[in-house]
Amino acid sequence: MPNTPTTAVKITRAVALVSLAALIALCVGWELWWAPIRPGGSWLVLKALPLLFPIAGIARLRMYTYRWTSLLVWLYFAEGLVRATSDRPPSSPLAWVEVVLSLVLFAACAAHVRVRQKQAAAAHA
Repeated sequence: MPNTPTTAVKITRAVALVSLAALIALCVGWELWWAPIRPGGSWLVLKALPLLFPIAGIARLRMYTYRWTSLLVWLYFAEGLVRATSDRPPSSPLAWVEVVLSLVLFAACAAHVRVRQKQAAAAHA
């Protein structure tokens, strides 16, 4: 990869970072204030902790981080889908937001990896 990232790389990184930050905020807000399982919050807020680990790697354009984040996000997608179809409001709309944010984060990570692989192949050829 060249020293300066291309526009496509910058866009996919920005979308990944924004959707990751939004997913973290959603997980924390959901379990502490908006619709916790127990009044006053629950330990389920700790589900946001694994999402903190990829922030630095995504910001620094580390391919490995994009790859494992694209796998990690499916856990949040699955949880969101289960809770969207089984919980009652106000939890179910928050779960649908989690599903959408998970899909956006996955798409951004997958697009980023694809763009970078094409660049590497072009540079190698």
